[in-house]
Amino acid sequence: MFYILFILFALSILSILHSYLFYPLYLFTSTKPSKLQNTLQYSGHDALPPIAILVAAYNEEKVIAQKIESIFNTDYPAAKITLYIGSDASSDNTNTIIQSYIQQYPQIKLIEFPGRTGKSGIINRLAELAHEDVFILTDANVIFKPDTIFNLVKHFKNPEVKQVAANIVKFSPSNDGIAEQEKNYISIENKLKYYESVKWQAVMGAEGGCYAIRKEYYAPVPPKFFMDDFYITMNVLERKGKVLFEPDAVCNEDVPTQADEEFKRKVRISIGNFQNLNRYKTMLFPFWKGVGFAFLSHKVLRWCTPFFLIAAFILCIVLSQYNMLFVILLVGQLLLFLSPVFDKLFSTMGLRLVLLKYTGHFYLMNLALLNGFYKYISGIDSNIWQPTKRNT
Repeated sequence: MFYILFILFALSILSILHSYLFYPLYLFTSTKPSKLQNTLQYSGHDALPPIAILVAAYNEEKVIAQKIESIFNTDYPAAKITLYIGSDASSDNTNTIIQSYIQQYPQIKLIEFPGRTGKSGIINRLAELAHEDVFILTDANVIFKPDTIFNLVKHFKNPEVKQVAANIVKFSPSNDGIAEQEKNYISIENKLKYYESVKWQAVMGAEGGCYAIRKEYYAPVPPKFFMDDFYITMNVLERKGKVLFEPDAVCNEDVPTQADEEFKRKVRISIGNFQNLNRYKTMLFPFWKGVGFAFLSHKVLRWCTPFFLIAAFILCIVLSQYNMLFVILLVGQLLLFLSPVFDKLFSTMGLRLVLLKYTGHFYLMNLALLNGFYKYISGIDSNIWQPTKRNT
């Protein structure tokens, strides 16, 4: 009995370590980052394709002007850009600000939705209205560099490339709260996606803040679905299209500093994770190579980490009756579970311990995953979202 319990305990720990440690090490050591993902690209002298930029906006008066200016302050031909903005019943000055730019940029199409619709519903409608062959889906608070659009679109000269993810760099005015943890986490995530792109031409989820996709590969997102970006990406991979990560397509996004704001966002993400797992579970096979291996290692095991943590804790309680080592491990797990509380306590005292703030963030975000799973199995009434508070 002891050996069976020990094997289950070891598998729980190894599953966590595989997703967070072994899989990244495998990618970083087995992939040559200098390898070209795509040799067939547009140059600055080519006739570039017309593009549609799709933005869902709800009460974005703080950032929408900067967003519009960053789109048209670009080295991509402005005459080939049409900007579709769906305002989701915004009640602030968002619509007024957008309308003030339309005279200067007649390529802006503002579609006002009279009632809250949700991001995926907005994007679905904008995709129906747009007739351009290439879409760029982006959030209102993601600010482009002058060459962002070109670096995204250049890969579409290759007909095998169906989607390209941007390199979204997080920023914040300070490293207060969880800003530093989130910035470092996203930086590692972007690196993983780049290595996946080089190795398999299959990115495990283009981040919804900014990515480009061919019109015919845009999959309308089902009602009440969260994580529309992952749904759309997995649909492309299911149809055997290549999905690339372009490190030179840099854009900036503010990162939340408040843990409670990020917790709510992670709960929404968690709901979408399990919706997507249910939809695309067949893509786990074969799980030992290519897309299946990346999906399992990068995403599914990570989504299941809260359950592995709980399983390891319960198994440790039982195993502690057999061996003193598991008593020590049990105490260690208890302290780790309480790390968000300790981090909050020390923060109020003006103390910030680096290791503690990262472990606290890890366990808090896994609690959000667990919360999202509970909401998922309880049933989803709506996917209408409240944007994270902007630091801009």
